[in-house]
Amino acid sequence: MDHPRFLYDLEHCSIRRALDVLGEKWTLLVLREAFYGLSRFDDFARALACGRGVLSARLKTLTEAGILERREYREPDQRARAEYRLTDKGRDLFPALLALSQWSERWTPPPDGPVARVLDRKSRQPVTIVMTSDRGVERLGMRDIEILPGPGARRVDPAKRRQ
Repeated sequence: MDHPRFLYDLEHCSIRRALDVLGEKWTLLVLREAFYGLSRFDDFARALACGRGVLSARLKTLTEAGILERREYREPDQRARAEYRLTDKGRDLFPALLALSQWSERWTPPPDGPVARVLDRKSRQPVTIVMTSDRGVERLGMRDIEILPGPGARRVDPAKRRQ
């Protein structure tokens, strides 16, 4: 007898649809940097150290999915360039990325502790991801949290920062 799961069409699974957009390492890393506040192509490229073609493709995917919004900006005496800002849809992904981070910290803890700490701005308490059926639980948004370096964060050699 087949498992009951095989009685249903698996093509339209929510996880599968999310992975169609997000299921690539560089995409999640671009999002990580956007949550840290980066928005400019060159800053993403510097932080991620990935190929510019890969970065361009990931930014296009996230923009087409409505997760990032592309905006023009211009520095004085420079050509117009694009920056990428998180949309509401994009900001809604933060709990999923935080859950992945906390899962990793639990099962493969970094030797010096977490690289980042996520705190509630009001209480200054660490933010944790939990499943609940309690509708009274206060939901935190991106404006309610602060992302700070954790004990495992390592400073970059000043010579490397200039690159």
